[in-house]
Amino acid sequence: MMNRRDALKALPLAAYAARAAEPAPGYQVGAYYFPGYHADPRTGAAHGEGWTEWELAKRAEPRFPGHQQPKKPLWGYEDESDPRVFAKKIDAAADHGLHHLLFDWYWYEDSPFLNRALDEGYLQAANQRRLRFALMWANHDWLEIQPVKLNVKPGQLHAGAVDATVFEHTTDHVIENYFRHPSYWTINGAPYFSIYELYKLVQGLGGVEPTRAALERFREKTKAAGFPELHLNAVLWGVQIGSGEQQVKNPKELLAVLGFQSTTSYVWIHHVRLDQFPVTAYGEVAGKAPELWRSAAGAFGLPYHPNVTMGWDSSPRTCQSDRYLNKGYPFTPTLGGNTPAAFRESLRAAREFLDSNPAQPRILAINAWNEWTEGSYLEPDTIHRFEYLQAIRDVFGRDQG
Repeated sequence: MMNRRDALKALPLAAYAARAAEPAPGYQVGAYYFPGYHADPRTGAAHGEGWTEWELAKRAEPRFPGHQQPKKPLWGYEDESDPRVFAKKIDAAADHGLHHLLFDWYWYEDSPFLNRALDEGYLQAANQRRLRFALMWANHDWLEIQPVKLNVKPGQLHAGAVDATVFEHTTDHVIENYFRHPSYWTINGAPYFSIYELYKLVQGLGGVEPTRAALERFREKTKAAGFPELHLNAVLWGVQIGSGEQQVKNPKELLAVLGFQSTTSYVWIHHVRLDQFPVTAYGEVAGKAPELWRSAAGAFGLPYHPNVTMGWDSSPRTCQSDRYLNKGYPFTPTLGGNTPAAFRESLRAAREFLDSNPAQPRILAINAWNEWTEGSYLEPDTIHRFEYLQAIRDVFGRDQG
């Protein structure tokens, strides 16, 4: 029997050409997906076999007056690596206007991490063709944040920076196992690949020039696989210039030298300070988002895909017996008043921004499908049920292509 990798390799180039010729939908609304809700050998080694972040979500407690915790999933504490479980997610997303999922994708010490939600859940779901997918390489250091004690600096478990050998192996794996899949999201036929911490990539590869060369090899191998181009996207959180860099003087130049096609954001708190502790009003931060979008669209010479954040509450990742003080992640202010109605208004603002520049693709990234331990999720909970998903459908419609 032909395995999945061989089957993907056997796909004719005509299949890619047909996919490239598909008309882009009016809006391409995607949500980030954090794959922390299935067993993984690395988390098992740290916390015990079978451990998942559901354990943090279950044990979350109210930390101040009016604090709503724990947040409980309507569907229960399910295993996302089960294709039947993931099929339910796909149907809910597609039925409410989502076009794709952006998987937070991890690769440490030359091997994947938290990959079974994608490989065994989404990709094996019977209905996965209803919803496209792409990768956001979450190449940050993996820290001991499950949970964090007050005034204790989290230790590093896995380093995000990779050398040239690991980068080659990683990108070969991406092309063969993901880009070739018929459901992989492309922009004008080019597979979308986002990088969370660009400065970390440059650091690991030894500077801007080696990084430019490595990305060019990635691009050429993508073309050799039958695609017209590689669409590189940078998460602005990680677009920084290293302290020892002498040739590249600013982030805009860095993106141009490395050949990126677009930028985006992961979550509002990367760009907007939460000024009140323990609760900052959602409306206050949402009101600043359009200016962020306009600024980012003009600052880097590239299309900017705006982000709408559903909420923020990282308290489940703190030691629940400690006092909740404003001491830095995950002891941070939370967002309050992020009702489905307020979220709907943020989506409408994002739609107006997308409509204001018809020459650019109308792409939106939402944080997040399931960041339960950071308080930002579209999945139905026991209080609001499907109301956040219904807000997306209300603003963008159901059929996203």
